[in-house]
Amino acid sequence: MTSKREVFISIDVETSGPIPGEYSLLSIGACDVDDVTRVFSCELQPINGNADPKALEISGFSLEQLAKTGTPPKQAMIAFAAWVQSIVRETDTPVFVGFNAPFDWSFINYYFHKFLGRNPFGFAALDIKAYYMGATGCSWRETRSSAVDTKLKPAQKLDHNALHDAQYQAELFRIIRKKVASRPSNV
Repeated sequence: MTSKREVFISIDVETSGPIPGEYSLLSIGACDVDDVTRVFSCELQPINGNADPKALEISGFSLEQLAKTGTPPKQAMIAFAAWVQSIVRETDTPVFVGFNAPFDWSFINYYFHKFLGRNPFGFAALDIKAYYMGATGCSWRETRSSAVDTKLKPAQKLDHNALHDAQYQAELFRIIRKKVASRPSNV
């Protein structure tokens, strides 16, 4: 029996607020964790006018501008699914990787199901914060991005551009995975 190859895909999103459906997914950035030149990036038209001003301040997006220049959500999700399929073989398993993955995954999952009726990542995501906590034995508080960044010293930095942040997250994941792989196994 051959095991499926897992293809880790780092994903970051920018949104207009805290929950999908009530608020819009505004941008998606994604990259292959092990080849960050294989990327997907898209800005989406909002699905409604709801917005948390702080979310828009952080992302720098304007709902009015995205309504004109963004990709319609169904078209964006079709393109994203096609990109995922382009980097995984039929026998591979795409694995959603995110920093605070529950947040990003909730929007991606909602949009995939709303606009395509399926999510190519299935029903689960790998959270870098939880992975870091498990790998280091640190407290949950110590999994804040600023704390992890200080400890791991990645070359890249967060800038709230979804693609750049996905590439940053991929670097964090690779650093943690390398540290875990270099330790003797206790299991």
